[in-house]
Amino acid sequence: MAASANDVPQAPARPEPAGGGQRLIALLIDWILCLLVASLYANPSRTAWPPVVLLILVNTVFIGLFTQTPGMRLARISCRSFTDGGAIGLGRGLLRAVLLALLIPALIADEHGRGVHDRVAGSMVIRTAKA
Repeated sequence: MAASANDVPQAPARPEPAGGGQRLIALLIDWILCLLVASLYANPSRTAWPPVVLLILVNTVFIGLFTQTPGMRLARISCRSFTDGGAIGLGRGLLRAVLLALLIPALIADEHGRGVHDRVAGSMVIRTAKA
């Protein structure tokens, strides 16, 4: 019996990278949430580091374990391992978050839309399916 084109296994398609607008919206939402929470115990106009530290912690935990921060969930994007599509873990999540806090690595993207922080952490921000 001859094999048809339908019998040939297809390689899984690489997920669609998230656009810059979605990424910016997600980051702004997360930043505003961090400013609000940090303002409960520190005045951001006097002490600038608490919201930044909180942003790093939020990104580390949420992306490292769950692939999305609250802002990413609202923007319908997620950050996954570039190689296997799973969560990147806390170590790589921390590395990515610290580099993201510097902002410049996020502005230098490759052909897959991955900034320096994503390339170093082995991650990729992708669009998620609509719920």
